[in-house]
Amino acid sequence: MWYEPVKSIIFGFSQKKTGWAGFSRKSANFLKSSLFKVFTFFFAVGLGLSWLIPQPAISQSKPKDVELTLVSFSVTKSAYEKIVPGFVAKWKRENNQNVTISQSYGGSGSQTRAVISGLEADVVHLALAFDTDRIQEAGLIKQGWEREVPNSGIVSKSVAALVMRAGNPKKIQGWADLAKPGIKVITANPKTSGVARWNFLALWGSVTRNGGNEQAARTFVSQVYKNVPVLPKDAREASDTFYKQNQGDVLINYENEILLAKTKGEAEPFIIPQVNISIDNPVAVVDKYAAKHGTTKVAEAFVKYLYTPEAQREFAKAGFRPVNSTVAGEFSSKFPRIGKLFTVADVGGWNAVQQKFFADNAIFDQIENALGRR
Repeated sequence: MWYEPVKSIIFGFSQKKTGWAGFSRKSANFLKSSLFKVFTFFFAVGLGLSWLIPQPAISQSKPKDVELTLVSFSVTKSAYEKIVPGFVAKWKRENNQNVTISQSYGGSGSQTRAVISGLEADVVHLALAFDTDRIQEAGLIKQGWEREVPNSGIVSKSVAALVMRAGNPKKIQGWADLAKPGIKVITANPKTSGVARWNFLALWGSVTRNGGNEQAARTFVSQVYKNVPVLPKDAREASDTFYKQNQGDVLINYENEILLAKTKGEAEPFIIPQVNISIDNPVAVVDKYAAKHGTTKVAEAFVKYLYTPEAQREFAKAGFRPVNSTVAGEFSSKFPRIGKLFTVADVGGWNAVQQKFFADNAIFDQIENALGRR
């Protein structure tokens, strides 16, 4: 047994009459050797027992990198060039996780169809709520998406504007002038572009919201589209047609596109008509795809970030009317007040508007057919 060496040492020492002075060198060496063995034994036992004691948890490693896909309509790109790096830096600072945000831009209608067909967006920022509703109806976004974030899901705003050539040689002063013979109007295609639908509604409302009836509105809009030589697929292509290809006398476009063009040196005069429509652009998490990718938490955080003053300022710098009241006050001199500003709800809401104007064989198709273009 382990205690036998110790016992013999102690017992042997107790028999000595000479005490410590008579303790031989041999006995001393024996004692040292025996104590070392005892110490070694207990050390080994303790080491073995230590494996039975629960060990403290190892600290978690750095979170795995994550990638989001943002799908948006074409003219938001300039804003997101600044917004995305801001969010990525904020998320990294607060969560120690790297986020990459891949981005896709195009006409709102085209982007909507792409998402429904399998473009796996985590977040969509589209030109109109009808497009977001279509993605919801396809089972990709949960019902009530507009209640998940502030401002009923609307994250950016604009109005319709008219851009003329330098010196305004055709003397265009407002909506009514677009129906005059000899005026070439550039606007995008409502079948593929969100801005084009807003433009169409602005033209229609310039009559109905100013005392005219629907027959007068239809006649006026038909005359305007008779003056449209080409229908670009989206707002950005419409701008390129007017600015780069030098087509048309007047461009109907988002106010934000015109303000952005000014920052790049474009100097054409423009008008913000005083009868106008509030162009409201919604954002939403694409729940099904985000859940599939495991990105729901980051996607929701990104959407909420878009409403912060930091992001709203970048939207404002890119020409969008901010939805944050504080930021709107900061940029009030940039955006003129509109005398008669109406919303899509004032003309029936998107479901009714789609069926009445933009569905197959609805009013837009009827106008195009009458002009011999379909």
